[in-house]
Amino acid sequence: MGIARTHAVALLGLTGALVEVEADISAQLPGMILIGLPDAALSQATQRVRAAAANSGCPLTVHRLTINLSPAALPKHGAGFDLAIALACLAADSTISQVSVGKVVHFGELALDGRLRPTPGILPGVMTAARLGHTTVMVPIGNEAEARLVPDIRVIGVASLRDAAIWHGANLPTIPVEPILATTVPSSLAAEPDLADVIGNDDAILALQIAAAGGHHVFLLGPPGAGKTMLAARLPGLLPDLDPASSLEVSSLRSLSGLGLGDALITRPPWEAPHHTATAAAMVGGGNGQIRPGAASQASHGVLFLDEAPEFASPVLDALRQPLESGWISIHRANAVAHFPASFQLVMAANPCPCGQYGAGDLSCTCPPNARRRYLARISGPLLDRIDIQLNVKRITAAQLRLAAGTQRVTSISARDRVVAARAAAAERLGSTPWTVNSQVPGPWLRGAPVRLAPACTAGLDRALERGGITMRGYDRVLRIAWTLADYDGLTSPGADQVGQALYLRKGMTS
Repeated sequence: MGIARTHAVALLGLTGALVEVEADISAQLPGMILIGLPDAALSQATQRVRAAAANSGCPLTVHRLTINLSPAALPKHGAGFDLAIALACLAADSTISQVSVGKVVHFGELALDGRLRPTPGILPGVMTAARLGHTTVMVPIGNEAEARLVPDIRVIGVASLRDAAIWHGANLPTIPVEPILATTVPSSLAAEPDLADVIGNDDAILALQIAAAGGHHVFLLGPPGAGKTMLAARLPGLLPDLDPASSLEVSSLRSLSGLGLGDALITRPPWEAPHHTATAAAMVGGGNGQIRPGAASQASHGVLFLDEAPEFASPVLDALRQPLESGWISIHRANAVAHFPASFQLVMAANPCPCGQYGAGDLSCTCPPNARRRYLARISGPLLDRIDIQLNVKRITAAQLRLAAGTQRVTSISARDRVVAARAAAAERLGSTPWTVNSQVPGPWLRGAPVRLAPACTAGLDRALERGGITMRGYDRVLRIAWTLADYDGLTSPGADQVGQALYLRKGMTS
């Protein structure tokens, strides 16, 4: 009778913990017992492992097998522990080397024929193993390219349990099998559209560039056909490439969501546009058993677009209030808390009324005033107050269409160059602070002595605050936009013109 140990990783959010998988063979009634707080999918690993081992030509012992997943109090989810459990059992029976399996962290779900299926969350799992000092991991061959994205760690890709056993010293002949490969789900915005496609709406085009330069949230209000969705879809193309840390975080979230990565990290900002029937769990994350990231987390370092925002359930919209301030989502369960990054740019689009024609000019609105108020009231005031840029978008007229034919329009590439320069200026100014873009800067710092604007520059903003046109939070957000406008224009600090323009972008008000 023997005992053997190997390792696996349990993920909770993007953080992982090392799990020691112990297998013990005892002279009791035949059976296979799995202990250590497994969920339903993991509890069924005993049947998968026994069938896979038998069909791989290395059957498990007929004696009693006890498998312990330690630490026992840590919840474990999913079928990604199958390979570690199978190899620990084979090592306990001396079919393979106990020393060899003890040095490797294993990932992978077993099919009944012994082949290994690709497993979600390989990238954050391998990162956890590397962070905890392990140098070798074994993964399904369908996840090998993804695992190799983590530097300074040896990756062994295997197609089947038999191949894994042979690598660990089993005296078995090699039998080639057809590997199960991972499928990569294409991004919802595979090709970034060009800003030059937008005709007219110069204010909205400028607002998009300012939003990209400062990381500001945007609310677009206008009738159907005004181009709100068209404008929003061009915001990711204005954002700079992801830095290495952000790229790794976005790629880890995509891996954890089971969407696949291929052989390269994601370098462009993500785009998420959930349907208005999405639940709160779909938006911020959750689920029964294993906690998965929602659309807000998958849009981290990118754009979360909510089209027809008033059609979303109010609790779903209000669930975004806390992430907009903190940049993180914490999902609490009775036995665990999962944390996901959520530093996204929110873009909301809405019609002005249920029929959509209010203020259109060419068609009359059929909605009574109460219906219009109730429709927009579905977006709560506290949520709107967190949106930096709030702009009315109008339909394009025939005259504007004719005039646009001979004019040169701003392209996404040229706008992105100015956005990158503006972000570099902000980063240099904020170099001694924990912030990198203007949307992250708190109001007290903007109103503090080092960067406080002269009273002549903020006179119009002060009047708007006195009249009740904006709140104190809105006051600070106007200052953020003003600094972004200054960075975008290459100025060292905003003047009265930038503050007035920021006030217009914030509330459509003039100073």
